[in-house]
Amino acid sequence: MERRVVITGLGIWSCLGTTLDDVCRSLYEGRSGVIFSQERKDAGFRSALCTAVPKPDLKPYVSRNLRQFMPEEAQYAYMATRAALEHARLDADYIAAHEVGIIYGNDSVAEATMEGLDKFREFHDTAACGSGSIFQSMNSTVTMNLACLFKLRGINLTASGACASGSHAVGLAWLLIRNGLQDCVVCGGAQENNMYSVASFDGIQSFSVREAEPAKASRPFDRDRDGLVPGGGAATLVVESYESAVRRGAPILAEIVSWGFSGNGDHISTPNVEGPARSLELCLQHAGLTPADIGYVNAHATSTRIGDAREAQAIARIFGDYRVPVTSTKGQTGHEMWMAGASELIYSLLMMKNQFIAGNLNFEHPDDDTACLNIVPETREAHFDRFLSNSFGFGGTNSTLIVQNL
Repeated sequence: MERRVVITGLGIWSCLGTTLDDVCRSLYEGRSGVIFSQERKDAGFRSALCTAVPKPDLKPYVSRNLRQFMPEEAQYAYMATRAALEHARLDADYIAAHEVGIIYGNDSVAEATMEGLDKFREFHDTAACGSGSIFQSMNSTVTMNLACLFKLRGINLTASGACASGSHAVGLAWLLIRNGLQDCVVCGGAQENNMYSVASFDGIQSFSVREAEPAKASRPFDRDRDGLVPGGGAATLVVESYESAVRRGAPILAEIVSWGFSGNGDHISTPNVEGPARSLELCLQHAGLTPADIGYVNAHATSTRIGDAREAQAIARIFGDYRVPVTSTKGQTGHEMWMAGASELIYSLLMMKNQFIAGNLNFEHPDDDTACLNIVPETREAHFDRFLSNSFGFGGTNSTLIVQNL
């Protein structure tokens, strides 16, 4: 029998804040986390725009011996997960007595890999890489570190699906719990925020060059968008079966009702309309819902010319005459990449719980492709009980999740 899957804990470490209250306030007030980095400009970046993500201090929680295994994104993920477990009331005793799993989205560890290999090249000795280098440089660094630090003994898996990684991680957790293979899974996404992780993106001119006005650079769906702004951090959700949550008296925040996914089977970097549209359509079908049942769409829209246009067309194709409110929170956060599919679930959930829709920052003028959507330009009070969240990535990987209020 298929089981209901609920969300019982949230934790986040982002440019909008490191607590749920701070993030909610930033969303409501339309605050941007985008800055200009002189370090990147001096290093040779075409665009020196990025986001300001606080550096976490793990010293009170993790010994130096164990910190050596943790690159930047694993540190973000540790802080987000620590908060999510506390929010879900999952303590060490419960975890020790139950099989709690972890599935986390991550698709690169550029800086740690580079640093280890630089030491090897400098000293012509593999031992110079250091004993922690291998554990820092693997894509699975987040799940291996968190599973060991929090003593998680269930599924231990990294989802590497480009910018849909975080969403795929939550979808996989939903699937396992729904089918009775796990009772509780910690899931989310993490993204390193250093310049080395995105240098190659800058090299293919993916980023906005609106450097004089950093807060206005990320412009999802806007006519004058000229590229994305890279961001980072980590977002963690605790998801479990409804029965498990009730049994242990956990706070039930919302229910994940469906996951849709697809592949474009097309160009490696240029999205089409058919793949994203199929992801949305399948997500609705799997839930037995119609477009009119959705109260808000959190779009993937990253502020790129083609990507935003194709997603707008896909949403319009599936929703038809129903003018569902649509925004992309990336106007405030930039593109959080491997983290985005998880963080945007948290952003949307905070909006739903607090009855508002954060405005699509910097949306001033639609173009011929984006005018088909009901894009909310400024924060407004709004009640909705069900939202849909899109995440798409290089290689044509698409993921869509529907979450409803309880």
